[in-house]
Amino acid sequence: MITLKSTSTIVPSKPTPSGTLWLSESDQRMQWTHAPLICIYKTTGNNNEKTTTLETLKDSLSRTLVPYYPLAGRLHWIHGGRLELHCNAKGAQVLEAYSEAKLDDLGDFAPTEAIEDLVPKVDYGSPIEDWPLLLVQVTRFSCGGLCVGTAMSHTMADGWSAANFFNAWAKVARGNELEENEIPFHDRTILRSPEPLMPPRFDHIEFTKPPLLIGHTDAKEVQKKKSCVTLLKVTREQVERLKKKANEIPYQDTEMVSTRPYSRYETIASHLWRCICKARAGNISQPTRVYTMLEFRSRLKPPPPLRYFGNAVLQTVTSNCVHGDLLAKPLSFGAGKLREAIERMTDEYIR
Repeated sequence: MITLKSTSTIVPSKPTPSGTLWLSESDQRMQWTHAPLICIYKTTGNNNEKTTTLETLKDSLSRTLVPYYPLAGRLHWIHGGRLELHCNAKGAQVLEAYSEAKLDDLGDFAPTEAIEDLVPKVDYGSPIEDWPLLLVQVTRFSCGGLCVGTAMSHTMADGWSAANFFNAWAKVARGNELEENEIPFHDRTILRSPEPLMPPRFDHIEFTKPPLLIGHTDAKEVQKKKSCVTLLKVTREQVERLKKKANEIPYQDTEMVSTRPYSRYETIASHLWRCICKARAGNISQPTRVYTMLEFRSRLKPPPPLRYFGNAVLQTVTSNCVHGDLLAKPLSFGAGKLREAIERMTDEYIR
């Protein structure tokens, strides 16, 4: 049981640029929800930490929001169903909470209601203009341990940008200043498509509807089912065995450019894909494909600045295949499909 003790709004410690910030197509296509993250810290036995930690986090966040001022702004709807950012320094939200539980009670941090309570909640029933883009919940446990749970707007940043922000915040919290090469780059118009727009040059399967289950005319029944999250614990030895298996019999019927060994991601994703098809125990002729998010900074020519802050990710998808092929053919079949989808995302294809 978590008890909320206080709520604060943290604004940048200095005046920051105002006005609106154009959001790229990658930003527009992200979910409007917030990405959760929790960081756990065990107690050091220093009682003074209880009073200083929260103030240090607030003060350093205020200072970090100066270079990262978009996170203190608010989203607004504009024409065409698009979003833009108003840089108005309304600030981030920080919550202080207390839990009677101990850190050990959280177990392996599998997604449960107790874990979800460590992440600050957003009132998505309110107007989007009222949503903080960054929320932080500092929860103190009875054992003295601490959890810093955050929720950052998906529209504002991908994983790479979020990691840069948290690293910067941690550095400022330690009493250090950011170097010039650590200052984020905020001009997202570098990802704007040139005018006039050119007609599509590729068959973009990413924008087609996923295959329906055989015997169904729509996906309503599937969409009504409750989704759940689980952890798959895989040992290093199991990963290496899967990689060896995937690379023993290379899949030849492919348009892949690269001939390097399959990666951990390609191998495990292919294994999971096969397991899901097997678990469904459906028609072997059932079409199936996999969607995955791809970070494309290094794929653009020229690439955006290293400290570009925003979304630089797009969804890619494998070409259709059927359950029977995935189950009957070697593990490299699915891994090859995944690699094809990844390698398809060239500079020309992305633009």
